[in-house]
Amino acid sequence: MTEQDDWEREFDHHWASSAEHKEPSARARMLAARWKDTPPDPAPFRADPAPAPRRASWASTGVVVGAVIGVMVLIGLLQFGVSR
Repeated sequence: MTEQDDWEREFDHHWASSAEHKEPSARARMLAARWKDTPPDPAPFRADPAPAPRRASWASTGVVVGAVIGVMVLIGLLQFGVSR
């Protein structure tokens, strides 16, 4: 037999998929045992996250605009002082 035949025989996915009984994973068995006594609360598949709190956008805008105006005034004063 060639190495290719051994590879195909070892990893025959069609044969594995056609099995009549499929054993659940360890996690599935663990959750089934845990939920037998205490079932989980119902929840949507993908719940929307809580909405983000509203921030004072005008306050931050005012700070940025004030800083830009301050820098412009400072540059103007420096240039006026240098040109004298």
